[in-house]
Order: sequence, then structure tokens, then C-alpha cells
Amino acid sequence: MTRAIILAAGRGSRMGDLTDHQPKCFAQLHGRRLLDWQLAALRGAGIERLALVRGYRSECFDEPLTYFENPRWQQSNMVRTLLAADTWLMAEECIVSYSDIFYSAATVAALNRTEADLAIAYDPHWHTLWAQRFADPLADAESFRLDASGCLATIGERCQSVSEIEGQYMGLLKFTPAGWAQVRELLQQYDDAAVDRLDMTSLLRLLLQAGMRIAVSPVQGPWGEVDAATDLALYHRIVPLATIAP
Repeated sequence: MTRAIILAAGRGSRMGDLTDHQPKCFAQLHGRRLLDWQLAALRGAGIERLALVRGYRSECFDEPLTYFENPRWQQSNMVRTLLAADTWLMAEECIVSYSDIFYSAATVAALNRTEADLAIAYDPHWHTLWAQRFADPLADAESFRLDASGCLATIGERCQSVSEIEGQYMGLLKFTPAGWAQVRELLQQYDDAAVDRLDMTSLLRLLLQAGMRIAVSPVQGPWGEVDAATDLALYHRIVPLATIAP
């Protein structure tokens, strides 16, 4: 039975005063917290065993979830937060979600059906959204290319042209225990300080270099990532409530 883990340890400093007194995933879209949208989508895909890794303002979380802690959230990045949920990742298949995104239950279900030890959801039509979020989409977008078999070939590098980008990774992954074991084996090659610096796309790039197959699953329906208050304002305008409500 698949479980799900939400990574919510960071502060989200680019959100300004929206995160002065609360975690980033408490920011609201259409009157509900990002966290509420995530939980609804995961449950809507039939996933009931839910965990959250917390750090910044951890006392704010009171949902009936399983909690893991990243007490060093200020000194570390997303991979260290992911490692806090090691016991779950070793036990069963897990969907892993960033806490600053929203997405549909259909996206979760499609990713969950993807048969691979590691799979990620992505948006093949990324440019439409990025063009509304950024004056220059290439200022934020990173490389994302598929190989001949339809699996991930490159990710996380700066690009000079939109033609180099076949999609954008959206912060939603699936690990099997066997896939997670490969991640653990890779990370054992690095000292604690190096692991602390790793973000998720850097980890994915290292896994590709190590020869791991990373499957992909296209997003189903609306989604968005929230890096700044301007993103929330945009989604209020362009994402109708009815399209994301479970």
C-alpha cells in the first residue's frame, strides 16, 4: 500500500511576510492552505497513510499525520529533509511531495501507477505557465529532456533555449524501497556537509549519472508551484477553484 510524505521543513523566505509566523504550506489558495490541497489530492488518489517532515514553525502543524523532524532545516536542503523519512521510504512505496505545490488527485494516481523504482511527475506544457510567472521563462526553467525510451535523460541545468526543455519537474516523486536503497547507497559516498547542500534536482542528476533509470509521468490537470506571493496572486486568477477542488 502506497504511503505519502510531504516535505515541509523549510521556511520559504522568498514568500516575504507570508512566512514570518507560519510554514510556507500554510499560504492559502482559494481559501485553503496549500497543505490542505496536497492532503486532499493524496487522499483523493486513495493514499491514506500520510506523513510530513517539519522544521520551521513545527509547532503549527496539528493535523493527525505521522511526523518526522528535520531539526537542522536552517543548515540543510531538501535531501536532508527527505532523509528524515528514511524509515517509511525503506518500508513501502512512497509518493513524496514538496509542500509548496498544488496538484490533482489524477496526477498522484498516474504517478503511482508508473512502474519504476523512481518516477517523477512533470509538466510537458511547462512554457504556458512559466511565461505567466516570469518575464523571461529561461531565467527560472531548467533542463529537462527524455531519452529514446521516454525516461529522464537530463535535469536541472541552465538552458539557452526553450528547445532544450521538454518539460519541468514539478516536485512530486515516487520511490519504491528498492529505489530508495539506491539513493541511500549513493548518498553514502558524500559527507554530511555535502548531503546538507543537496537539493532534489541535484540528487536526481547524480542518480542519472550513476545509471539509475528515472521514469516520468505527465501532470494531469492544473498544478502550480509557489515560490513567491506573486505566484499565489497569479493562481488565484488563472486556476479556477472548480478545477482543483476534490
